[in-house]
Amino acid sequence: MSKVLVIHGPNLNLLGTRETEIYGTVTLETINAKLTQMASEANIGIEIFQSNHEGEITDKIQGAKEDADFIIINPAAFTHYSLAIRDAIASVNVPAIEVHLSNVYAREDFRQNSVISPIALGQICGFGAESYYLAFQHLAGLLLSKSE
Repeated sequence: MSKVLVIHGPNLNLLGTRETEIYGTVTLETINAKLTQMASEANIGIEIFQSNHEGEITDKIQGAKEDADFIIINPAAFTHYSLAIRDAIASVNVPAIEVHLSNVYAREDFRQNSVISPIALGQICGFGAESYYLAFQHLAGLLLSKSE
């Protein structure tokens, strides 16, 4: 069975209460439940992980080399400077899609720089929780076409 690893970076555990004017009121639990449902319906395995710690995220990415076909990652604040996470993604040879809830290009200048984007399949941002769902739908389509 194909498998997608979903990684949520720092502070995303606070969704639903954190800066709701920017990130909305949807909780991380709601996002995870929807992704799990989508995976079940598509007969795709899913593993979901959240951490506020760069090293834990790096370790999880390195482990994906053995058991994941794709990664969906919202690196959150690590987007802008974590070369460790960037290098882990580049090293494992597991295609990744970078997602963000807000439109990072309509925010502060520092949020418009991503060290992850150059090595990702693509980036989806600005659609709230839907950013995750769009990424999953795309990957499900790639897996379906690969199996045909």
